[in-house]
Amino acid sequence: MGQITLIRHGATAWSTAGRHTSYTDLELTPDGERQARSLGPALVEEGFVAVLASPRLRAVHTARLAGLGITDTDEDLAEWNYGDHEGRTTADIHQEQPGWSVWTDGCPGGESPNEVGERIDRLLARVHPLLDQGRVALIGHAHSLRVLAARWIGLPPSAGGLLRLDTGTLSLLGHEHARRVVLRWNHPPTPPARLSPTTARH
Repeated sequence: MGQITLIRHGATAWSTAGRHTSYTDLELTPDGERQARSLGPALVEEGFVAVLASPRLRAVHTARLAGLGITDTDEDLAEWNYGDHEGRTTADIHQEQPGWSVWTDGCPGGESPNEVGERIDRLLARVHPLLDQGRVALIGHAHSLRVLAARWIGLPPSAGGLLRLDTGTLSLLGHEHARRVVLRWNHPPTPPARLSPTTARH
């Protein structure tokens, strides 16, 4: 059974400022472009059977800069719809709603945790048959990918709140003894290790 590589897009002006970004279609910052390019060496030899991306520019641009050929874009990979909270920081929202959390309260005019979970479940149902053929890459966003990881291991969408995910990072979902597990989480990209001509082989 194949594995799922999760890639959070590189930094944008709003992600750097901590502003909630879903449907606002922002480009990567220069630092975000650097992050995206740095993903390439870690992905170049993976041989993905499918590369699915959120339709948002920041995800598509990240995939291209990382050298990945997108096989399809999928709206179910889009970021949590923040509705009336789009563009706002958590600290700003807490001025009006102390104790608010996207993970339990959802967003007025946007999506609830269960609604995000439902579309992530749809996505995983479509991805599952592909894993019989090999590894799949998903390029998306912080909150939706955190929900995806939670649902992969059978937890409710709100459990994604326990999984911090930074821009330009790699995570890996897979199996252990036929059970779904998180194999790696929130890793900055590192090039695959290569043996030099002088390296001893044992």
